[in-house]
Amino acid sequence: YKSVFPPDVHAVFDHGKRDVSSFPIATGTYYKQDYSEGVDISRYANIPVPTSYMAIQSAYDFVGGYNEQTEMGLLHVANHHISPGKKQWTWGNGDFGKAWERNLTDEDGPYIELMTGVYTDNQPDFAWLQPYEEKSWEQYFMPYAAVGNVKNATKDLIANFETEEDSVTLAIYATSKMQEIVVSLENSGNILWSDVVALSPDTPFVKTVRLASGQRVGLSLIIAEEDGRVLLRCSNPEQRENAIPPAAEAADDPKAITLIEQLYLTGLHLEQYRHATFNPIDYYEEALSRDPGDVRCNNALGLLLMKRGQFKEAQTCFEKAIKTLTQRNPNPYEGEPYYNLGYCLKLQSDLEGAYDAFFKSAWNAAWKDPSYLSIAQIDCLRGEWQAALEHVEQSLVRNWHNHKARQLKASLLRKKGNSVAALQWIAASLEIDRLNMGCLFEKFLITKDEDVKRIMMEVLQENPHSYLEYALDFSAAGLYEEAIELLQWSMATGAGRYPIIHYALGYFLSKNGKEEESKNRYHQAFALSPDRCFPNRLEEVLILQHALTVHPGDSKALYYLGNFWYAKRQYAEAIECWEKSVALNKKFPTVLRNLSLAYYNKVDRKSEALQLLERAFKLDETDSRIFMELDQLYKKLNYPPAERLAFLEAHMDLVEERDDLFVERIALYNQLSRYEIARELCASRKFHPWEGGEGKITFQYTHCRLQLAKRAIDSQDFTLALQYLKETDEYPYNLGEGKLSTVNENDVDYYKGVCYRGMNDEANAVKWFTKATKGSEEPKQVFYYNDENPDKIYYQGLAWRALGFEEKALERFHTLIAHGEKHLNDKCTIDYFAVSLPDLAIWEEDLNKRNQIHCYYVMALGYSGVGNLELAEKFMKNVKKLDVNHQ
Repeated sequence: YKSVFPPDVHAVFDHGKRDVSSFPIATGTYYKQDYSEGVDISRYANIPVPTSYMAIQSAYDFVGGYNEQTEMGLLHVANHHISPGKKQWTWGNGDFGKAWERNLTDEDGPYIELMTGVYTDNQPDFAWLQPYEEKSWEQYFMPYAAVGNVKNATKDLIANFETEEDSVTLAIYATSKMQEIVVSLENSGNILWSDVVALSPDTPFVKTVRLASGQRVGLSLIIAEEDGRVLLRCSNPEQRENAIPPAAEAADDPKAITLIEQLYLTGLHLEQYRHATFNPIDYYEEALSRDPGDVRCNNALGLLLMKRGQFKEAQTCFEKAIKTLTQRNPNPYEGEPYYNLGYCLKLQSDLEGAYDAFFKSAWNAAWKDPSYLSIAQIDCLRGEWQAALEHVEQSLVRNWHNHKARQLKASLLRKKGNSVAALQWIAASLEIDRLNMGCLFEKFLITKDEDVKRIMMEVLQENPHSYLEYALDFSAAGLYEEAIELLQWSMATGAGRYPIIHYALGYFLSKNGKEEESKNRYHQAFALSPDRCFPNRLEEVLILQHALTVHPGDSKALYYLGNFWYAKRQYAEAIECWEKSVALNKKFPTVLRNLSLAYYNKVDRKSEALQLLERAFKLDETDSRIFMELDQLYKKLNYPPAERLAFLEAHMDLVEERDDLFVERIALYNQLSRYEIARELCASRKFHPWEGGEGKITFQYTHCRLQLAKRAIDSQDFTLALQYLKETDEYPYNLGEGKLSTVNENDVDYYKGVCYRGMNDEANAVKWFTKATKGSEEPKQVFYYNDENPDKIYYQGLAWRALGFEEKALERFHTLIAHGEKHLNDKCTIDYFAVSLPDLAIWEEDLNKRNQIHCYYVMALGYSGVGNLELAEKFMKNVKKLDVNHQ
């Protein structure tokens, strides 16, 4: 099997362009795999480790995969100007990959993903979507046969030709029957061979044509209709040395960036990539500390603050941007700050200010359609239907496919009593988008056709968020009765169990002057289960805040609002809401749990965090997630292994529910030197690793066997020791994981050498000692499953010593000591390109403390190696003082 990338793809990027490789022949190190001998990584069989690669630019419209044994493949065809993304992902043709194949397929592995990107060429190269913008595309996924390594393709034809010394073999696959097709071979405009053929998906066209010497150079295959119209052309790409583009670089610290423009662009990039750890606000604020009036940074910061619900602060930023923009000319080139200000003011119910700002924004063509829609909505809020209709028409002039504007126009035509025109408009709108629920709802309001209602409810699928989205469209224009009726439909479905549906109903009822009904609805919302309720829209902030003015004792509304604030990184507001919620209701475990996380991770109130989480678990001792988080908190707070094990085993029903708890229990047995029990537990369960979090159970599996082997060696039972060590050669299927070829096992290899030497088998002893000397010579912290533990270098040293190379052994030990001394006081941050973290990201890691543990540990190993046991013991005590659970 091979990936079929276009012939002009000569290099590929990893995620986020953090690494790069030549393609198809890789010649360097990629995903920690050494390809320096020149390896064809388009072929699945040649990729031993988990690997992603994404094409770097192509002028072709296809990407796919092909099985040479079955002569069948899958091809994706789309306009490369719109769909440039061409990606392959595999777990690798190795033991590690085979394990994932067993996890992810029934019985027909291997597992490969072919991915394509529309409006993006890399993952996560997101494109921007402006207000009410529509992006559309066509793409085709289609099977093909016989063609092999495709040189060009359309949705109708797929073609290839392969040259040999005196011939060329053509292969053409058609996706439909085609008659009288002219197939030609040309060289510099000269026709070397031509034939008229019929093509069919049933029978791929394959033919070998003899060529004279020298005719292969500049050869092209032309497929045309009889009248000469070319359907497809393909040729061999010109052979040339292509430069490999550089990999992406990490963003600099804001203070290290000289130019304000680069601060703005970096912040924008972090937003666009939704960066998990770097905060775009830091870059905008640094720029504004140098130039408080900078337009772009004020606008960007204001927009980010508005999205996070901080309307007042956002308003100030937009006003600063506008002040700078209009300093010399009241009619600026850029209208976005005015639009954002209008949107922000409307959220604060300042309709006059919003109306003015939207109109000013509409002076710029780029912002005309969203601005006029917003203007029309305000007209509706004022009951000025004719003005609203005129203004929504202005919006549609600029954006004919603005589906919200189409719904609003239908609503206005109905409001003005012009039902015939409304239905005609709705019909035209549904031709563009038959799932325009706003227009369908308007059709129901006019016709009262129950079939329309039935169709809508089938499409909405009891999804509360779908109901909310469309109801909010109506409410944005003050059409509260329509919003209320739509949400009332949800009451007969599962969506009616979602609390925000009821809060929204209460809000719309209040806006419609029905205060008593509103109050009753808020009380009904309070009575509903809070499970899986996570508000994320700005309108939901307004709804919940209003509910709290009507029902100040609503602890759940405070809980939901806190959830919104925390998700938007507004931690002070989240904590305030959750504290008020707890004060009103001390019996709700989830809010106690959330507040615990906020205290520990954001305000360094660790002892209070512990008390809150313990209270949360005491309130619901059936919640295995809170139980797991409590154990992890005990681990962070350095609770002794025996105490933690007793806690776990007092709740074995919860431990059995979760792999992570079960693995933690095994780890605790290993820490307590009860290796036989750990070994038995490893065999007692089918484990399910998560992507990026591999290595947890396999570490414990190997650790207990390694320690049992060491015990057997101490007892001179080398046969038993070797048996334990050989159990690590392959992981049993129940672990759900396989071995990576890039990760050395110097410890296991070293002790195998010890066993063979103890059994007087010197040849095998030397073999395994020699193998144990291999691998990286530079220690580093372990973060991911494919990182090597620094103790591997220690075992390299022991292996060199066993082979009689004391100087090489001491080199390894002194490397460990020097590394620890050099990096002990480093100030550490998460890698910029970290797309995921392998450990449970519940309680935030003190990276400096983690680094100190690492450095003390490698120094302890190094001093042990050189025979300074006093210092080795001292540094190991430092490790255990900082982390009693260190393994």
